[in-house]
Amino acid sequence: MNISVLTPDKEVFLGSVTSVKVPGTLGQFQVLKGHAPIVSSLEAGQVTLLTAEGEHKVYNEEKGNIESISDKGRSITFQIGGGFIEVLNDEISLLVQGVSQLS
Repeated sequence: MNISVLTPDKEVFLGSVTSVKVPGTLGQFQVLKGHAPIVSSLEAGQVTLLTAEGEHKVYNEEKGNIESISDKGRSITFQIGGGFIEVLNDEISLLVQGVSQLS
């Protein structure tokens, strides 16, 4: 699955993942390969991505730029202030507010 994580002012993550956990407004849920199409609002909380093979672009908050990584199976966790998720044909768009604590 491919995912793009965007805030109003920057791209936070772009790459291939095997799973995504997000804080839905009705509770946390996970997206895996083959997930049904969905558009959902998100509340403030934790997002966790598990990377797949390939190159990933991750925003480095300390340096203020995008870095490339290629760690398969790396867990990337960050806090959001809310937003939306769209899943369609294993393509995920995550539009979020206030990303912090990227690790």
